[in-house]
Amino acid sequence: MKALWLILTNWAAWLGVRWRAGIVLMVFAVAAVVMLGRAVQLQVTERDFYTEQGGDRHLRVQTIPAHRGMILDRNGEPLAISVGMHAVWADPSVISAHPEALRRLATLLEQPADELIRRVRERSSRRFIYVARQVRPSQAEQVRAANLPGVGLQREYKRFYPTADVTAPLLGFSNIDDEGLAGIELAFDRMLSGEPGKRRIIKDGDDREIADLGVIRAARPGEDLALSIDRRLQYLAYRELVHAIDQHEAESGTAVLMDVSSAEVLAMASAPSFNPNNRASIDPKTTRNHAIVDQFEPGSSVKPFTVAAALSTGRWQPSDILDTAPGYRRVGGYTIHDHRNYGELDLEGVLEKSSNIAASMLAEDIGAEVLWKTYRALGFGQLTAVGFPGEASGSLSLWRDWRKADTAAHSYGYGLSVTPLQLAAAYVALGNGGQYIQPSLLLRDDPPEVHQVFDPATARTVVGLLRSVTSPTGTAPAASITGFQVAGKTGTVRRIGKEGYSRSDYNTVFAGLAPASDPRLALVVVINRPTAGKVYAGDVAAPVFHRVMSGALRMLNIRPDDLPALPLQQMAGERGSVIPATPALPGRPKEAG
Repeated sequence: MKALWLILTNWAAWLGVRWRAGIVLMVFAVAAVVMLGRAVQLQVTERDFYTEQGGDRHLRVQTIPAHRGMILDRNGEPLAISVGMHAVWADPSVISAHPEALRRLATLLEQPADELIRRVRERSSRRFIYVARQVRPSQAEQVRAANLPGVGLQREYKRFYPTADVTAPLLGFSNIDDEGLAGIELAFDRMLSGEPGKRRIIKDGDDREIADLGVIRAARPGEDLALSIDRRLQYLAYRELVHAIDQHEAESGTAVLMDVSSAEVLAMASAPSFNPNNRASIDPKTTRNHAIVDQFEPGSSVKPFTVAAALSTGRWQPSDILDTAPGYRRVGGYTIHDHRNYGELDLEGVLEKSSNIAASMLAEDIGAEVLWKTYRALGFGQLTAVGFPGEASGSLSLWRDWRKADTAAHSYGYGLSVTPLQLAAAYVALGNGGQYIQPSLLLRDDPPEVHQVFDPATARTVVGLLRSVTSPTGTAPAASITGFQVAGKTGTVRRIGKEGYSRSDYNTVFAGLAPASDPRLALVVVINRPTAGKVYAGDVAAPVFHRVMSGALRMLNIRPDDLPALPLQQMAGERGSVIPATPALPGRPKEAG
């Protein structure tokens, strides 16, 4: 260092009076060398880094939202669709310096200006906030035209449900980001969602988009989902269900209508319901799909399966007599009661009068294992595998754990629990020649797998016996339909509380098939806790069955049982053609044969 100073001093002495100019020249020379070195560093050694940093400040990769697939009914009618909307966003670090722009934005979006200014200032350190979501197109265009600094639009979608509360507990709903949160929307979210895309854009210093550099990856729209539901039948079932709940001042209710040949669900209504188009009105209590997530003791509605199990053993015939006098019976320390003393009953009378005593006698004779295996084969105590979130499996304890009183109770529907969908599927098996088919909420393309539970002759016999229930002397004449034979069964079920089974709190059930001579439809109606006076299933659930089933038979153009045979000359049309048989249900081809 001293040597350098000595050299500089000697050089300055040599310069004489010119030394000051020499030092200035030297300083400029050193500065030039430093600047040249820095330029080389920026342009050569660190070029990639600063190119990336500069691009990050102006070049952006923007997400392209994918269009969510539609949910359709079996006839292609929309049940859920996504409509294109826009979200308005802001960069607080930019727009906070422009209070006049904030006030203009608040006016365009019909928001309080002071509230918007406060929100932006509280988030001034952020580079992105949503100002408004799912803005209608006219408002979005006004925001675009205003060209405000630090404000932009982002494409998004809003889910719309044309059937509103009619299908809400079944379909569920999606959130503001169009992601499924409940019901079918959640169960099939991955299929419906698709895959977002990406595009590259350039923004100016005020964070406004100034150039579109093209798509990096196109968005893949979600797939459409075809349900087995018929929107017309869904409206019918929901309307009648709501009417019955209001009439009987009930807590809730559900109806499940199924195609007997395919086990497809044609209608699944729950009430009370909610409007998924208005998220602010959604009450968690009304979002339950009672047909799938609720389970209950089915009561007398399972007696047909007890009779079928007895017939299947070969130990019993329809004409066999059971003596139910004097109207009560002691079993395992418990007393079983009938509504009154029915005396001697054949198997048709057992179902017509809904005798608990006779059902317990049949179960005692065939044994707990036979009854348990029958219930198990019909899907009780296990999931139906329809894929609905939160599905209840019901409960059916192992027969080895049953005491004598438990066997008796199971024979008339206590001690086990089922969902309305499970009960409907079991009645489908009765109507389908004893073949159990897993129910489906989706439109089936291929023939379903079947499992034989009862001999076809046994199933036909039980269906025939059940016609007496809707006769004038049965427990549910209100379920009868003019021109059609109806096979069904009531269930008036005492609810269990803190002090055991209540004598004033009931669930009412009616399950049945029509037309009984050739079952095409199965329907289960459950009305929970009616309080307006009438509490028996024949007075509460059976009339709902009548209105829904009769409407469905007409809508689907199903031929009545009692239609008289026409002379051959009247059956023949032009060129010898013949009037066709009952058509296949909409949404799937008619089976050959």
